[in-house]
Amino acid sequence: MEPVAVGQYNMLKVSRKVDFGFYLDDGEEGILLPKRFAPRSLRMGDELKVFVYHDSDNRLIATTQTPKAVVGDIVKMKVVSVTGLGAFLDWGLMKDLFVPKSKQLGGMREGAEYLVKLYIDEMTGRVAATEKIESLLSNDELTVKEKDLVDLIAYRESELGYIMIINNRHTGILHSNEVYTNIQIGNKYSGFIKTIRPDNKIDVVLGKPGYQKVEDEAGKILRLLTEHDGYLPYNDKSDPKEIYDFFGMSKKTFKMTTGALYKQQKISFGKTGIQLIINN
Repeated sequence: MEPVAVGQYNMLKVSRKVDFGFYLDDGEEGILLPKRFAPRSLRMGDELKVFVYHDSDNRLIATTQTPKAVVGDIVKMKVVSVTGLGAFLDWGLMKDLFVPKSKQLGGMREGAEYLVKLYIDEMTGRVAATEKIESLLSNDELTVKEKDLVDLIAYRESELGYIMIINNRHTGILHSNEVYTNIQIGNKYSGFIKTIRPDNKIDVVLGKPGYQKVEDEAGKILRLLTEHDGYLPYNDKSDPKEIYDFFGMSKKTFKMTTGALYKQQKISFGKTGIQLIINN
């Protein structure tokens, strides 16, 4: 069988039952799934998706709890305690996640949130976290192409806009003129690859590309029209911020979407807004 991936989800089979839980088959002595985390219907031979990590006694343990991140993820987490050796983060599990002092940028404070990446410590084999993620991001060998949908994390501000982490691996620029919402450092966003330049520098945009995006937003506009008696006081002359605050989309997307709906004879344009066309 394949080796168990620590800090990840694994599909494991129940090999034996004990008073305090179940042992799951790992090809060796087995990994304990404590009774309080086992489904009531669990039986011998059943396969179960579990998260595997080390407990406080350095033993591998399985849980059906959902951690806030797995190994390889970059995520914003809250510090719950600080010691002379490092800090502990709220991981969403019974055991907190350790950040060694050597992996911190400028010291961590209890109650504050920090952007970290989860990794396996080579010395202990345990899951740990590091705040030093700059060297772990690279655009040398790209795994994305233009128009790909990607997961984005706001990394830091720049003169051009925001540096965004792409799929936990690469970096790209979200230009200021493409920002239509309040960007919070460390928060996650959905977006797509707009441009890849010859030097592998990437421009990203929030949302979805082209007419795939229009189709999604069209349903939203039609729903809002229906909820407001078939009329909304917004058109191509409306302020971009007002459009974003109400529809959650840029003015460019609003114009493209309403234009498509007009051609489909689903809406009409008036001097002060848009009107839903109801076909009898």
